[in-house]
Amino acid sequence: MADENNGAQGAGGANGAAEAAPMVAQVNVQKIYVKDASFEAPSAPQIFQDQGQPQVQLNLAQKASGLGGDIYEIVLTVTVTCKLGEKTAYLAEVHQAGIFSLTGFHPGDLQAVLGTFCPHTLYPYARQAISSLIMDGGFPPFQLQPINFEQIYAEQMQRQQAAEPQPVADA
Repeated sequence: MADENNGAQGAGGANGAAEAAPMVAQVNVQKIYVKDASFEAPSAPQIFQDQGQPQVQLNLAQKASGLGGDIYEIVLTVTVTCKLGEKTAYLAEVHQAGIFSLTGFHPGDLQAVLGTFCPHTLYPYARQAISSLIMDGGFPPFQLQPINFEQIYAEQMQRQQAAEPQPVADA
């Protein structure tokens, strides 16, 4: 019975209200893949003998590219650099990519999905790839912590708004 009521409400065509019906937003993950991965241990093998507290730096970047229609490729780049003193112990970088179909989104909402949901979906795969690269390079296990992509996106939007020139009000 509930399905019949939902169908009647969703149709809305009898009185011409079909155009005013809300858009149904959908996200479909079509493919997730590693676009590029690299690992460097420029100070090996001597770095394995060095003692000290490693300093780890994490850098994130993302890029969205339209592939036509409602299809987008998102590339999340995760770079981990570990230094021991002045020496670079290792540098691991993964370009984790995904192809997403995003339909029914308003432009502002679409940008938010591209900037939050898509990288959030890709991040666990990038975490695993980075961890594997580091361990395969002969270094102790390294676990990337969870990342709040919604917060990163909100801060990015605030910076963009602050950088935009404000309209001058007529006096």
